[in-house]
Amino acid sequence: MGGLAAWNGYQYWQNRQGAQAGALASAVEAAVNSGDKGRIDQAFGDLRSSYGGTMQAAHAGLLVAKAASDKGQLDDAKAALTWVADNAADDGLKATARVRLASVLMSTQAYDDALKQLDAKMPTEFDAVVADRKGDIYVLKNEPAKAIESYRAAYQKTVSGVEYRNVISVKLNALGEEIK
Repeated sequence: MGGLAAWNGYQYWQNRQGAQAGALASAVEAAVNSGDKGRIDQAFGDLRSSYGGTMQAAHAGLLVAKAASDKGQLDDAKAALTWVADNAADDGLKATARVRLASVLMSTQAYDDALKQLDAKMPTEFDAVVADRKGDIYVLKNEPAKAIESYRAAYQKTVSGVEYRNVISVKLNALGEEIK
């Protein structure tokens, strides 16, 4: 009976935590929609400090980062993405944050830092995107041989018939390489 009571108590606590995290995540979304940086910082800070291990917090971090990036607030975007990459409970969300963080770092010309983000352990589902992004970085670093190698890896790891493969093919063609 004690085990059953403990289980029920834990389930109640989990449901309550999820509901409270959801309410704070909604506050973050409303703040993002209003464009009020002070409200965004407050709501996201509250969510991180109280419910940092929840999926809602990670999703809110990605939303905050996108809003900041869209407004050209790259330091805020980097901070939110770094937090998600370091704290999300889900490996897919961590990987998404790392790929997006690499893009932000690319736009600030921090190419080596961007490559470090992409070298982190990620689920295999991200292999093609990571290789493609590395190719983009190598192009910006004026290292065409490494770019071609990365783009070829991305092409091979992308399922045939996926439109994204054509984008990678165009990138290879721009570097003078043809897919055989």
